[in-house]
Amino acid sequence: MEPVDRATIWPYDERGEPRQFYYSRYGSPTVAEAEERLGELDGGRALLFPSGSGATTALVLSMLQPGDTIALAEGCYFGTGVTFQALAGWGLRYVEFDQTGTPPEGVQLVWLEAPSNPYLTMPDLEAAAAHPAPVVVDSTAATPVHLRPLEHGADFVLHSATKYLAGHDDALLGAVICRDPAAADALRTFRTRTGIVAAADPAWLLLRGLKTLEVRVHRQTATASTLAERLRSHPGVQVVRYAGIGGLISFDVQDGEAARRVETSTQLIVNATSLGGVTSVMESRHRWEGERVPTGLLRLSVGLEDADALWDDLAGALEQIS
Repeated sequence: MEPVDRATIWPYDERGEPRQFYYSRYGSPTVAEAEERLGELDGGRALLFPSGSGATTALVLSMLQPGDTIALAEGCYFGTGVTFQALAGWGLRYVEFDQTGTPPEGVQLVWLEAPSNPYLTMPDLEAAAAHPAPVVVDSTAATPVHLRPLEHGADFVLHSATKYLAGHDDALLGAVICRDPAAADALRTFRTRTGIVAAADPAWLLLRGLKTLEVRVHRQTATASTLAERLRSHPGVQVVRYAGIGGLISFDVQDGEAARRVETSTQLIVNATSLGGVTSVMESRHRWEGERVPTGLLRLSVGLEDADALWDDLAGALEQIS
């Protein structure tokens, strides 16, 4: 892992020709190193972007034309739908579908999430791969530790690298990993022309995070499995959703007022948004997502704290609604 290279320009060679790196919008050493490492993990060609939403925007605009339609997994990260809504003025449309089944016909892109956030359903990757349209899998919550979608027929993997990949709540990044090198080249060209490029410092922090990714994710998965089991037996909890992999859980209490009491009563678990960091965070999602989620839905991102300590904190918060 080389020191971070923050330069924006690099000298030409002795013949006056550009070297591999010459202007940072086209590529830079630290970003390239992070892309290479992430590509190895997911089994394809990786490209970094300033955020997960930036990666989403670049991928969609580089692939689709006005009038095209995206089949979007229902119950996935609400920000993906919000991004697609923002692009409606450019003639892009989307329809939601149950990703545990077959994608609808007549669409030009299939967009899955593994698992979905916050409903934590897993897609039918075989059914999606049989569809004629290209398939994107947002694998932010699974990470390459639990799933490598390109090996299951997907054409692209997308990550909000801000989450588990970087892992410390201090780097804003997105990534797309392409199965086809030609598709990666086309996306790189689009990224260069539009300037949706990642900076060196967050790329360096991603490299740091990838060193401990497997250890962190296995620990988070083990703890999340324990907490999900205990939540299912708690009388104040109505529904528990957990995909069996990763550190993300969602569960429902009776209503929005109860959810607010629970999220503001924990001492160890931080009441904040986002997910995938070493610190456990929990929040009511209704404040952001509105009627698409139950008013009592809480999303818990499990960090690296002791499982029993986290349960004691949760149980104490749930006592506020007993």
